Amino acid sequence: MTRTAVYPGTFDPITLGHMDIIRRGAKLVDCLVIGVTTNPSKSPMFSLEERLAMVRREIADIPGDIKVVAFDSLLMDFAEREGASMILRGLRAVADFEYEYQMAGMNQQINAEIETVFLMADVSLQPIASRLVKEIAMYGGDISKFVPPVVAAEVGARVDAIGRKGS
Repeated sequence: MTRTAVYPGTFDPITLGHMDIIRRGAKLVDCLVIGVTTNPSKSPMFSLEERLAMVRREIADIPGDIKVVAFDSLLMDFAEREGASMILRGLRAVADFEYEYQMAGMNQQINAEIETVFLMADVSLQPIASRLVKEIAMYGGDISKFVPPVVAAEVGARVDAIGRKGS
């Protein structure tokens, strides 16, 4: 039986923290499906198509069977469609744990056959959040420590197109 995990997120943009979880998660399963979605409570900087392309490009050199798939449904429905036996989630801090714990409990009520597995982000990457990366960029800050180089350039170009704050 193939062990498949789904790693869901908006990846707007993909960060070095995401990349760490993907690299490590790919070693734990036979197939890792990165599910790129749009969270209705977030306003994305990049379109779904741009985020799919960004994630595919950045993970191209990571060994393993890794797929990047868009989804717009309940996570557990998506996981079932992909044949996943687990949901992979990255944790940065206690605040993440509280939210993720609640989500894992709800997901277990929906489908108890799919386990949620948590990976702690590398200590040096724990403070990174896509939301904060975008905020730093919007105010003209350097985001090169938080995202891959091409992503930093893409975020910079997008910020230039929509206009920086505080200028």
